[in-house]
Amino acid sequence: MTTVVPVLLPEREATTYAGWFACLAEPMRVKLLHAVATSPRGLTVGALTEILGTSQSTCSHHVRKLAEVGFLHLRKEGTATVVTINQACCSGLPHAADAVMGLLAPRPCCPENLPEDVVVRALRDGDRDSVRRIHGEGIATFKAEVPSRETFGHRWVAEIGGEVVGWAVAVPVSEHECYRGVAETSVHVAESHRGRGVGKALMHKQVTEADAAGLWTLQTSVFTDDRASIALHQSAGYRTVGIRERIVRRDGAWQDAVFLERRGPVTA
Repeated sequence: MTTVVPVLLPEREATTYAGWFACLAEPMRVKLLHAVATSPRGLTVGALTEILGTSQSTCSHHVRKLAEVGFLHLRKEGTATVVTINQACCSGLPHAADAVMGLLAPRPCCPENLPEDVVVRALRDGDRDSVRRIHGEGIATFKAEVPSRETFGHRWVAEIGGEVVGWAVAVPVSEHECYRGVAETSVHVAESHRGRGVGKALMHKQVTEADAAGLWTLQTSVFTDDRASIALHQSAGYRTVGIRERIVRRDGAWQDAVFLERRGPVTA
């Protein structure tokens, strides 16, 4: 049995991130940082003292600690000290969390152990009735339009014994040239053939062809209760970006969706 050795964070990064997190291990500092971050023009120490309901000496102490780590900038305006956010933290802190939680580690290319009886090929005009039927059985991902001829070639169907049992599509998110490598994806499997690796085969084809075509970002939304689809996307290197709350009404009730994205080798 092969032993998998985890890749450790470099010592310098681990020390830096530990200092950031240790500095924030105090509720008053978290509230203070939030107050400053939501005040674009900054706040004086006096104003922060009033907002936080604490003494000026306590407020000054927490401001100083946050500034030492680099979360805040301080400048003098007359006799007052104005506190502003270090804009680099807006990306640096989430980056640190992602790094520690392994989200920036090398991610899998695509699902493995593909079923031998599933054939994935390009969608043809004659497949549209089957695609519409599968579409009507329920959606695996949030975006569920039947693929059109204009979809830039990334239209696939899965067959078992000559029967279309699933389909997948990648749709450009914008006509603007700067977004030419970004697509929104969907994967759909017939109810009668779920659990047989059809989605896995479609996903494999979708991501490998997207990589070959130079697409640098694939994105999708999946309903939060569809754990199988979320796991499938994660197996292909998608990561959770966030939760889209109350994004759509389904069966008369508001539904949340998980927003996921996959970064291709162009930006890896």
